[in-house]
Amino acid sequence: MELQQQFEAAVANSKTLSQKPENDILLQLYALYKQGTEGDVNVEAPANMFDFVAKAKYQAWEGLKGKTKAAAMQEYIDLVNKLKG
Repeated sequence: MELQQQFEAAVANSKTLSQKPENDILLQLYALYKQGTEGDVNVEAPANMFDFVAKAKYQAWEGLKGKTKAAAMQEYIDLVNKLKG
């Protein structure tokens, strides 16, 4: 199966996990998904300093700057497979 298909399958599988992952894992999944689909962060940082969720998501995605889309997709696939057990 090609990487894009494996990635799409992992995205679908991530929605059917038996239990919700911890917040740090959810942030990691989010950042890897964004990096894998859009590449480096391409939006402004959240303006509201009290929007902690948006700020955490932005920082997680920004932390992957420079990682290729393919590498991010593969890490996402590996993480979802690990969570599925």
